Amino acid sequence: MASNQADKTAPRDLVWDDLPKGRAERLDEKFVGLTGWMCPLDRADSHGYFLFSPEPVFCFACRPCDPLACVEVFTDRPLPPQSGAIRLSGRWKVLDPDDPAGWRFQLVEARLEIERYDRRSVSRRSLLAAGPLLGLAACGPGAPGNAEVPAQAQGQPAVAPALPALTGLTIDIHTHAGGIIGRSSVEGSAPFGPLADPMRAGGLATACLAMVADSPVTHVLPDGRIQAYRRPSPGEFYAWSGKAFARMLALTKAQNLALVTDTASLHAARGTAPSVIMAAEGADFLEGRLERLEEARRLYHLRHLQLTHFRVNELGDIQTEAPVHGGLTDFGAEVVREANRLGIVVDVAHGTFDLVKRVASVTSNPLVLSHSSLSASPGRYSRTISPDHARLIAATGGVIGVWPPLNIFPSLEAMAVGMARLVDVVGVDHVGLGSDMLGLPGGSIFRDYSQLPALDAALAARGLKPEDRAKIMGGNYARVFAATVG
Repeated sequence: MASNQADKTAPRDLVWDDLPKGRAERLDEKFVGLTGWMCPLDRADSHGYFLFSPEPVFCFACRPCDPLACVEVFTDRPLPPQSGAIRLSGRWKVLDPDDPAGWRFQLVEARLEIERYDRRSVSRRSLLAAGPLLGLAACGPGAPGNAEVPAQAQGQPAVAPALPALTGLTIDIHTHAGGIIGRSSVEGSAPFGPLADPMRAGGLATACLAMVADSPVTHVLPDGRIQAYRRPSPGEFYAWSGKAFARMLALTKAQNLALVTDTASLHAARGTAPSVIMAAEGADFLEGRLERLEEARRLYHLRHLQLTHFRVNELGDIQTEAPVHGGLTDFGAEVVREANRLGIVVDVAHGTFDLVKRVASVTSNPLVLSHSSLSASPGRYSRTISPDHARLIAATGGVIGVWPPLNIFPSLEAMAVGMARLVDVVGVDHVGLGSDMLGLPGGSIFRDYSQLPALDAALAARGLKPEDRAKIMGGNYARVFAATVG
């Protein structure tokens, strides 16, 4: 049925709650308006076809795949990627339940309603669902309302002010910088990327450098998620981890980076003489054998262990898959206790809220959630965390690293807003930086450690005092590390 031209003067308002509750079914072939976030796909025509989501998408692996929580969009003309929330109008199509691609709804002949994107075009329910995130999007390029007028637009020359050097102990809680992940890096002879020089340029003292434990069995699905596609062979993860740890140690030697093994060596690090904390993203290399944790500590100086990654492993459930274990397993609880005993920081990034609840009940040390960000209402398979999730980490005395995916933080200023909003929820003692550098396929606003002073300046512009910025930039993690490692 063709859409009614008269209807196009006043599209019917559609909200995301209408999709799972069945109200959207009654709007087939009607002209509707919907507000959300654009999720480009990895294809040449992605500017004319993309997914539309009720919340920002943080990385390539986190794209929505629930047919009742996102919409396929076909625009009437190419639409450049938009950094913030936008309103689209178009003809609503309800697909057959047996659609071979698995989608349920489409918005076709869609167009961007720039002239109508204001608070009146967003329903109260949408604002409640995405309230703390709309402020982040408003900091992006092209977002209406809150952006300052550039100096050039006022007829003044653009002069980049000199940024003060950072002081104190600056720490990135989660990074893959230096070219230490991927099969070609771990098993091949790929050259190392720069790590020490950018750390010195930006004044970063310490980087928690993480190998990826489940890499051999994960791949990217057509819907954009990263998922385990096969079972590992016996000993496969153990052999892989040995090579991965060895590559990280070779990087530290090649670039004259000190290894942090205790609190004294952590505090010896400064931006001019940077250091590395050896970390693992996923404990899959244990393969159910607890004694391997002590071995990794002894042989590879492991001091930071993330329990899960993109595979539901022997320790527990992950955010990007349906739960299997109901949270943390009994073996996972043993690993947490052993990590406490050995002085290894426990990181619960990628774990479900239920997993974090049990870890918090088991641990005797503060927890780290190394790389995520706040969402008012995280969707299915989302890597974001709710305020309650964040408060649970803070209640252990722990710290949450805010990460910089380009789709949610289009500028360093927006990232600073995200950090400040997390401070509002959990307090300044529980927020840190987790760059996930070279681990964000969808792009990152924080691409190099030379940007660290600019991020600090953006935090200052949000009203954070020097002593509070020092906590966020590394002091909070240093406290957790000292309480754990000694």
